[in-house]
Amino acid sequence: MTRRPAGGRARAAAKAWAGRFDAPTARIVEEFTTSLPVDRVLYPHDIAGSRAHVKALVRAKLLTPREGRRLDAGLRRVLAELDSGSFHFRQSDEDIHMAVERRLTELIGPLGGKLHTGRSRNDQVALDLRLWLRAECDTLDAELARVQRALVAVGRRHQAVLLPGYTHLQRAQPVLLAHHLLAYHEMLARDRGRVRDCRVRADEMPLGAGALAGAGFALERRYVAKLLGFARVTRNSLDAVADRDAAAEFLAAAAIAAVHLSRLAEELVLWASEEFGFIQLPDAFATGSSMMPQKKNPDVAELVRGRTGRVLGALVALLTTLKGLPLAYNRDLQEDKALLFDAAATLRQSLAVLAAMLPALRFDTTRMAAAGDGLLLATDLADLLVERGVPFRRAHEVVGGLVRHCLATGTALRDVDAATLRRHSPLLVPELVRGLTPAQSVARRRVVGGTAPAEVRRRLARAAREART
Repeated sequence: MTRRPAGGRARAAAKAWAGRFDAPTARIVEEFTTSLPVDRVLYPHDIAGSRAHVKALVRAKLLTPREGRRLDAGLRRVLAELDSGSFHFRQSDEDIHMAVERRLTELIGPLGGKLHTGRSRNDQVALDLRLWLRAECDTLDAELARVQRALVAVGRRHQAVLLPGYTHLQRAQPVLLAHHLLAYHEMLARDRGRVRDCRVRADEMPLGAGALAGAGFALERRYVAKLLGFARVTRNSLDAVADRDAAAEFLAAAAIAAVHLSRLAEELVLWASEEFGFIQLPDAFATGSSMMPQKKNPDVAELVRGRTGRVLGALVALLTTLKGLPLAYNRDLQEDKALLFDAAATLRQSLAVLAAMLPALRFDTTRMAAAGDGLLLATDLADLLVERGVPFRRAHEVVGGLVRHCLATGTALRDVDAATLRRHSPLLVPELVRGLTPAQSVARRRVVGGTAPAEVRRRLARAAREART
């Protein structure tokens, strides 16, 4: 006969599920399985869900109205303690759900044990997670909009500033700086769309699914959904407790947004280098070297770029966790929250620092304009030949030969002599070539979405309106 360890029953009784067990949980297991350090941030959502559940229990006549009032008052007291920081967590609490229920029972007595009627931690945590996702999607949407507004503000201040556009990191054609910044505005607009889409799919109420088969009492799930502001209830109890699609979708949206921020950060790093020299970083958003007195390092942009890996890693980690799980709930799903919370916080921090730094950047417009000289107008010259009846492929060949001459002689296009121009094409005359300027080049790009000044002004105005919604 196995001898029960002294005091084991008392320790096991501290667990809500202890009735099945004869020995206490090992301390190392408690430390390994607890999620409290991570999921305690869910407490506002957990208590909101519990208060709605109490109303449903009263409605189903599983609680008297008086019991419901006492439970609700107790939950509000627990919330006040958590808000004020006076709540005392215990090692045995396991997670935020058990911590709240334990404290509630301490405050109002055995009635606290009725709170969990018709509910499992499986559907409870699914509810908390969806409530968190809805709120976080709204927060992230607002933070993305802040960076959009910063980009628009910088673009409006520099509407006439020219910048060499690049492909393959080689100078390609001149564009307006505002046009370049608006490209990131477009990326963030798609990010906002993905976040909003995620919120729509997260807007399903899983409470009432129980552990996996559904609640054993006639709880009005649509009533609870209405109390909590959900658009609809989940349609399958197994799926409701096992589903983490909304979490994965959130991380996918966050990962793509982080990649966009990383691309912007990479350009800021390049532009701040002496080789480019397009921007001066504000002192408040740069650091120095402990060894080299002359250094001014773009650490903020580098960390935005570097922390992208954490967000990408969270997505891969969650998908890896999900890929081998059978229905329904498995404890592996506990790992979702650490990934979600860290990725969301990391992305929010990156958005906040970029929104603050972008308006403080100082652009060296003279340096940027000088970089637009040279061969960036080769495409425009080919286009001018096309306007004079030359097939584009032939015009491309002619100008390519002229570029080859410029490179060999160290001559700019506009400085090529008349004889050399005629040798490449009788249509090439000095007046045609020397009349080309970067400003004329961008003015030619009048198509919708192009870099022509009028088009960029129109897009800036519309982008400003979009960033306010």
